[in-house]
Amino acid sequence: MSTERNKRTVREFVAATQCRADLDAIDAYLAPEFVDHDPVLGLPPDRDGIRRLLSALWAAFPDLQATIHDQVAEGDKVVTRRTLSGTHTGPFTGLAPRGNRVSFEVIDVMRVRDGKVVERWSVVDQLALLRAIRSAPKPRAGRRRPFALVRAQ
Repeated sequence: MSTERNKRTVREFVAATQCRADLDAIDAYLAPEFVDHDPVLGLPPDRDGIRRLLSALWAAFPDLQATIHDQVAEGDKVVTRRTLSGTHTGPFTGLAPRGNRVSFEVIDVMRVRDGKVVERWSVVDQLALLRAIRSAPKPRAGRRRPFALVRAQ
């Protein structure tokens, strides 16, 4: 497979699972022998773990979207840098929803063979995710703030 075809496979997988909540795409794009080398704690390092992770994300952030910023491919590996964003309206990792807009970065390395992802290594900006989830929602227009800073004259 060409590096361009491998990049397209990864882009299609991201679009299906992280923009359209198409969890059936997991079986279409991840090989049966798929291995996640960086699974979320408590999840299995296989397709079922990815399915459970994405299900939890979609339950917590029903308007989840992925924006791919960069993709680089060499041989059978594709590196993708993207931002995931959504509104926290459902429970996530034990934290109650606060209606916050959440955005965090993800960098994946995926190995593709015969049009299917067979391995994944991932780095997630978990601190940004946690900060966004725990932050107070922004005041709505027309609401008074509890205090204001006044510039001295």
